[in-house]
Amino acid sequence: MPTADRLLNLLAMFTTRPRWSAEELAERLEITERTVRRDVTRLREIGYPIESTTGTHGGYQLGAGGKLPPLLLDDDEAVAMAIGLGAMVSSEGLADAAVSALAKLDRVLPPRLRERVAAVRQVTLGVRRGGLPAFDTDTLIQVAVACRRPERLRFEYRDGSENLSYRNVEPFRLVFTDRSWYLVAYDTGRADWRTFRVDRMSALHSTGMPFTRGEVPDAVSLVSEGVAVRSYEMYATVRIHEPRAEVERFVSPTVGVIDGEDEQGTIVRIGGDAPWIAHYLASLESRYDVLGPQEVRDALRALGRKLLRDHPPDGRATGSRATPQTDTGGPQEEP
Repeated sequence: MPTADRLLNLLAMFTTRPRWSAEELAERLEITERTVRRDVTRLREIGYPIESTTGTHGGYQLGAGGKLPPLLLDDDEAVAMAIGLGAMVSSEGLADAAVSALAKLDRVLPPRLRERVAAVRQVTLGVRRGGLPAFDTDTLIQVAVACRRPERLRFEYRDGSENLSYRNVEPFRLVFTDRSWYLVAYDTGRADWRTFRVDRMSALHSTGMPFTRGEVPDAVSLVSEGVAVRSYEMYATVRIHEPRAEVERFVSPTVGVIDGEDEQGTIVRIGGDAPWIAHYLASLESRYDVLGPQEVRDALRALGRKLLRDHPPDGRATGSRATPQTDTGGPQEEP
């Protein structure tokens, strides 16, 4: 094996586990232990801090603070890394580094992987304020390629109530939130646009049948509305007395859907049960009006009474145990 190839293999081995003995390295690389020692010396000379220990449990390990070793990735690892970097391009504070790293990775990807990565990047949108959710690489790529070509997909879908259905769709976009990936697609069986959680899709396969797109929706808004509103039996309509740009800053798109703005503020729909919505609204620093329904107004008043009961101005909660006092014959305070 040429020396350069051997050094790369040696570096790759150091990244797979904390410690290797000279005997193990020699056996894996099919060289002598003397050659192992020479190769370790070469790596140290070009900036890789290879640490060594002696004794029965001695060996070599890659230390910290030196050059990053070359990354030898298999196909799935390379695609997963590219997807992750692509999603970080829109992240505040990490965009420049993500673009730079992605450009370097693109240059070394073989053509067959570059096409798969390009498909995912071109059809992926984000609705998130946190990290990238977990994903199955094969499923994500299959869906992305179908979106890009475009061609119809068939799959089994299990909804949140564990109901199983069979879907034929015209895929459009992949959208990710803090927790999940969603496919936005036109469901031919229901003649309407739908969103599907990718982790609930199974028996997925492409029909190979191309289709022509008509008018398409705003995929991000569709997913936001599904997550924040349509997945609940009830939602509240609230006017927050702030400009839309300010409301977008503190109301996550997976919590509330902004419907518009008027002279008094921004109109938002928030899904959930009445107590949860009341607690969420109570946590806002901005003023707001609940336009409906009445259940949310009642829940807010009940929450307000509870807070006043437990935290009165005099600091003595109703029903709390007070320090016994001497009876002076005067009127007693009502509990």
